[in-house]
Amino acid sequence: MQLYPAAAAMSTELLFRENAYLKQATAQVRAVDARGIELDRTIFYPLGGGQAGDSGVLLRASGERIAITDTRKGDAPDRVLHIPAPGAAAPEPGEPVTLEIDWERRYRLMRLHTALHLLSCVVVAPVTGGNIVPDKARLDFDIGLAALDAERIASETNRLIATAVATETAWISDAELDAQPELVKTMSVQPPRGLGSVRLLRIPGIDLQPCGGTHVANIAEIGAIRVLRIRSEGKRNRRVEIALTDSG
Repeated sequence: MQLYPAAAAMSTELLFRENAYLKQATAQVRAVDARGIELDRTIFYPLGGGQAGDSGVLLRASGERIAITDTRKGDAPDRVLHIPAPGAAAPEPGEPVTLEIDWERRYRLMRLHTALHLLSCVVVAPVTGGNIVPDKARLDFDIGLAALDAERIASETNRLIATAVATETAWISDAELDAQPELVKTMSVQPPRGLGSVRLLRIPGIDLQPCGGTHVANIAEIGAIRVLRIRSEGKRNRRVEIALTDSG
């Protein structure tokens, strides 16, 4: 890949924040270096908050397809780097490209991420960690192992999913979040401050917490989940791992 000098620090317009269902969009290449390709806007979610980064392709005007194998945050939380496959051609700064995400993979991540919000309401304990990949997701809790029953957790989570509640996005200031520390459930990952506002996911009557990830519009889209396993991961971590029942 030929490298081009990085552009001056500028934010990437994060299209997925307003519409997680965008499968395709157009953008302009801002910079290319050894770390990846930076665009002026993107539908690709970068690795963060426990959620895996998106993959897909950048389509050049010539029809050439540049495979994107991962997406990461750049020098700041609002800058995004698209990681091309080894040996892929490099677009040039200023070049227009069409973005196409691997939608099937992204949608599984959206369903699992939203399911973890419900899981955090079924298991009422401090969350010490979490991770979402396309075939499974997990939360770690500071709770006794004896308090975790796989059958009950799956049943209660699926009961919530069946209520088919629409999700909502809200924004609050850093100061408002500081005044409501109970909104932050995760001990290991704190919401980013310093950008002027913090994004919340609201599931009316069920959950409200800061989250910058991608989620389904209605929790019914999650479908049923199953608990894969529950185990201890250190003194304070009890890991609950789940999968979608239609994921094989």
